[in-house]
Amino acid sequence: MAASLPAGLLRILLTLSLGLVGAATATTSPARAASLVQVGSFGGNPGNLTMFSYRPDGSAAGRPLVVLLHGCTQNASGYFANSGWRKYADQSGFTLVLPQTSSANNSSSCFNWFQTGDTTRGQGEAASIRAMVAYAVSTYGTDPARVYVSGLSAGGAMSAVMLATYPDVFAGGSIGAGLAYRCAASLTQASTCQYGPVSKTPQQWGDLVRGAYSGYSGPYPRVAIWQGLSDYTVVPANATQLRDQWTNVRGVSQSPTSTRSLTGGTSLKVYGSDVVRVYEITGMGHGLPVDPGGAADQCGNAAAYFLDTICSAYHDAQFFGLTGGTTPPPTGTPTPTPTPTVPQTCVRASNYAHTTAGRAYQSGGYTYANGSNDAMGLWNTLVTHGLKQTGPNHWVLADGQC
Repeated sequence: MAASLPAGLLRILLTLSLGLVGAATATTSPARAASLVQVGSFGGNPGNLTMFSYRPDGSAAGRPLVVLLHGCTQNASGYFANSGWRKYADQSGFTLVLPQTSSANNSSSCFNWFQTGDTTRGQGEAASIRAMVAYAVSTYGTDPARVYVSGLSAGGAMSAVMLATYPDVFAGGSIGAGLAYRCAASLTQASTCQYGPVSKTPQQWGDLVRGAYSGYSGPYPRVAIWQGLSDYTVVPANATQLRDQWTNVRGVSQSPTSTRSLTGGTSLKVYGSDVVRVYEITGMGHGLPVDPGGAADQCGNAAAYFLDTICSAYHDAQFFGLTGGTTPPPTGTPTPTPTPTVPQTCVRASNYAHTTAGRAYQSGGYTYANGSNDAMGLWNTLVTHGLKQTGPNHWVLADGQC
């Protein structure tokens, strides 16, 4: 039998042994997983919104921030669970902030993108969202030069509001099934915008953005626009109006510099030096594009208003430069936009005659020029327009020229 140890030495050995066990337990036990949390107080809140945030485990200061704005009848937790953005936040360590509205603000829990009191710099819901960004910068150490916003439907329209009213805050944004800034200034006008085109020139659309922060002389954000071509809630004319608005603001042509075919029946048009993108998805209705799966470019969950086509969060994260040090070029096979090789034919006719002749098409009772998607108004024999051909099957509005 071994000799017994002195009581004092035994106590020391037992203490060291228990300490080592405790240290081993602390080392091997998993860290508590990050989750979406509500922020009780984030500063001024004139828009009566609720703030939720998500910071991946191990997220460091100096990382980007993406603000996500849900659609009508949705909430922050559902958008967080289904949109696909959590996957890329976890991979790259950036923070998500999800503002949430309620039926107290709007009967359908929509952001009030059409009310001037909520869409003016320093006022209402726009000011509340701005306060959430300021809170994230000061509390989480978010990089103020890399703040982005993305949203769906009313949230997409509110994304356009934030890009217009706070171009000094947001470096870029994504507008899913949304509407141009100040397309509407009342509920009645909102319905007009949703279901049909509004007659404004690109200059007029751009002036609305420039007027949102008069005197601003800095750079405007880069913008991605997502639109289902079978969307009858926010019709495709709205994507065209958004394109006109933001290409004009950025000082680039309304004709794309390149087009690409992507998965899910998606066509991507790039404008200028990749400062504006328009994604059009054949056969997709009203919702945010997701693509459930485990591949690098797959994300999200199919649900109401989350439609299984293509992972928009993946492409937006790439566009914003969140997955690396620089913004990579768009994925897909590029096809340069063809240089017009046809005579500059100019034809004036009724909208019905333009469609039957193949110069335009109709969707939801409204008419759009082939190629440019310029809005032409109601599809009938009474409304007339001039169309000029600028390329193969590419026509633009030319009222006053023919």
